[in-house]
Amino acid sequence: MQNSLIKNVVIVGGGTAGWMTAAALSTVLRDKYTIRVVESDEIGIVGVGEATIPMIQRFNQVLGIDENEFLRETQGTFKLGIEFVNWGKLGDRYIHGFGTIGQDLFTVRFDQYWQKMRSLGKAKDLGEYSITRMAALANKFMPPRLDVPNSPLNQIAYAYHFDASLYSRFLRKFSEPRGVKRIEGRIVQVSQRETDGHIDAVVLDSGERIEGDLFIDCSGFRGLLIEQTLNTGYEDWTHWLPCDRALAVPCESAPKLTPYTRSTAHKAGWQWRIPLQHRIGNGHVYCSQFTSDDEAAATLLANLDGKPLADPRMLKFNTGMRKLGWNRNVVAIGLSSGFLEPLESTSIHLIQSAISRLIDFFPNQGFNQTEINEYNRQSRFEYERIRDFVILHYKLNQRDDAAFWKSCAEMPVPETLAHKMELFKSSGRLLRVDNELFAEVGWLQVLEGQNLKTESYHSLVDLQTETDILEYMESVREVIAKCVEVMPDHAAYIAHHCAAKSGI
Repeated sequence: MQNSLIKNVVIVGGGTAGWMTAAALSTVLRDKYTIRVVESDEIGIVGVGEATIPMIQRFNQVLGIDENEFLRETQGTFKLGIEFVNWGKLGDRYIHGFGTIGQDLFTVRFDQYWQKMRSLGKAKDLGEYSITRMAALANKFMPPRLDVPNSPLNQIAYAYHFDASLYSRFLRKFSEPRGVKRIEGRIVQVSQRETDGHIDAVVLDSGERIEGDLFIDCSGFRGLLIEQTLNTGYEDWTHWLPCDRALAVPCESAPKLTPYTRSTAHKAGWQWRIPLQHRIGNGHVYCSQFTSDDEAAATLLANLDGKPLADPRMLKFNTGMRKLGWNRNVVAIGLSSGFLEPLESTSIHLIQSAISRLIDFFPNQGFNQTEINEYNRQSRFEYERIRDFVILHYKLNQRDDAAFWKSCAEMPVPETLAHKMELFKSSGRLLRVDNELFAEVGWLQVLEGQNLKTESYHSLVDLQTETDILEYMESVREVIAKCVEVMPDHAAYIAHHCAAKSGI
């Protein structure tokens, strides 16, 4: 057997995707490969305030990044979940919190007991059985207490908010001492081999030719290599996710530093709110068929916590994915591979999982097509399942005040999503397929938060008496409430452990 190793990895584009890729590969590949990042200061990056999901902790741990240093350098804060406002009916609000809900009893999930008690009018709000949801509402935060294994304090799951441009800078500072070389320049030509169409070099406006064996396309929406050069094709999902524009603007901080992202539904889309240490990141994602750009900007600016710190910046997009995330010797990572609007903060995770998948299937000079096919199969599965979860929020609205929301409620949805909704409605059952990203607890919170009621519950719930179930549920709720009481204030925790340096 022969295994002819590749030597040169070229990452086209910097930003979050490019420097996350460079940081990870420089850690895993050590000094055995040449890794170069080609980026141009002339070309801006999409990055605004970024919200994440808990898997990013694993990324930082693999790289050996200190959490407090990372948060100081990126003006970061902690995130316990996402609050959704007006997504069911006007006035509704719920939190999709990270981590667990309740404690399972015997062989049946906690939420099945809750479904029965709710049907009898004897259950509290679902959020009262979640430590992250209750802590978020109280503006409390602490990392999990590993020394108390049987306590909800051991089950605190969290992610981060941070400034994406500062994150890119932080990862560049991490990567360059590990051998990554940054090359400044604008690519004006892409060279392909005549024999197989593989890319063998990119040429800069200076005339410099950057040769490589493996090219990673982090060039954003334009997909310089994966699409403009290889014509890979794009699968458009705007018939399910019709928002096609976003306006982003930072504003001054609010008095309370909240440990959660907020998504507020407006007339023709929704607004994000991402609290950082030095400002709040805001944006309005909307459908241009149902509102004008000027009206969307006015809506955004009218719903800020403080004075805007810049003019709103426009982004145009089509939700969907590249037909192949890996084509020949090019792997697309980040926006070049596809786009799912940031409703559930999956953008950074999709970068992270693509990097992990690339490492799993890291090629040699032969570029085994069977492995490339499996990479693409796994990528498609991940994109489609996250797509379904995002569609769920739109489909499950009961808004009767705006044409946009009525059209979303009436649209047909993918069969994979329809099946999950039907299964939950009939019996409260939640189905997770092949370790898809969002587990049962995530689906539960959105389905329940947006008012999809179940018609029944698991039959084994009735093995317990109502009295025993209520005592069990109440004990869970009381313990969580007591745990939240002893947690420190979110802003105070940051001030003590990871306050950013002034002037960043």
